[in-house]
Amino acid sequence: MKIGVLRERSPGERRVAIIPETAKRLLAKKIEVIVESGAGDRACFSDADYTAAGATIAATTDDLYATADAIVRIQKPEPADVDKLRPGQAHVSLLYPLVNGPLVKALADRKATAISLDMIPRTTLAQSMDVLSSQANIAGYYGVLAAAARLPRFFPMLMTAAGTITPARVLVMGAGVAGLQAIGTAKRLGAVVEATDVRPETKEQVESLGGKFLVVEGVEVKAGQGGYAAEQSEEYKKKQAELISDRISKADVVITTALIPGRRAPTLVTEAQVASMRPGSVIVDLAAEQGGNVQGCVPGEETVKNGVTIVGMVDVPSHLAIHASQLLSKNIEKLLLHLTADGAWKNDPKDEIGNGCVITRDGAVVHAKVKETVG
Repeated sequence: MKIGVLRERSPGERRVAIIPETAKRLLAKKIEVIVESGAGDRACFSDADYTAAGATIAATTDDLYATADAIVRIQKPEPADVDKLRPGQAHVSLLYPLVNGPLVKALADRKATAISLDMIPRTTLAQSMDVLSSQANIAGYYGVLAAAARLPRFFPMLMTAAGTITPARVLVMGAGVAGLQAIGTAKRLGAVVEATDVRPETKEQVESLGGKFLVVEGVEVKAGQGGYAAEQSEEYKKKQAELISDRISKADVVITTALIPGRRAPTLVTEAQVASMRPGSVIVDLAAEQGGNVQGCVPGEETVKNGVTIVGMVDVPSHLAIHASQLLSKNIEKLLLHLTADGAWKNDPKDEIGNGCVITRDGAVVHAKVKETVG
């Protein structure tokens, strides 16, 4: 089998799907690696690094498509990219198929085997393949650094000859992978950290990192599936807003991380709550790419409202492209080795991981939930 690694086209995307170290290990498993020239440049991996690892460099995109049995990339393909796929050729990337119906149909029409990295089930066996978790970890860390860089005050408490500096107060909304990393990072920087999440079972994790968990009392909480939060009732949202409004008004930094798979990100912070914050406060919205958790957030931009800076972060892991690529590449390696044997694709109907992330095959949409959504 030959896999082709594309150079990412998105302006803010600095990562690469396969790094040289991974290419070397894949070669040992009978999977040849062909890399488009310059694919790793923005992540600090040169063509020479790939050649030294045993990979082949393709001079053009067309050469890559013509030679590879599978195309591996990070971002979803554009229509022109889909048109280059041959029948039976595989395409591996973040597809977000539940909200990209036309893309799914186009991939099925090309009779491509579409594998969506964001649809890997969150099970124990699939942990090493979980792209979303590995990249969310980076986003949570970087989000705190971005807030600290913009906040016009220290994070930690300082006792100086000129007086005592009180610690910054940080509120993290959402205690998933990104949220937990944000809590831990803010705590290590010396802030007083509070956190909220619709899943009460995250309380222990929040407290283990030194954060205080805010609990919504007296309302039924809907349980999520597969490690994700569920959409909550209007009553819950109202009581949650009441609980955190006071905490938001006292926070120096708010970091929002809440996402629902296949849906727009839920609104957690209203314009009124933003207005209640002190001038100089900072909000970092890590859900900006999916609509944002903060009213008034503009994806990819930094805006100031009533003296409060709102950062709509996109392509967050790309800010730490070397380690982001390293983790992502390891995830993809584990997935490819799980889905193949002796350099050929396996087709195990009982494989939970394959059933979860293979979206189209042989001209049909084979993922049950995507098929129901796309039609």
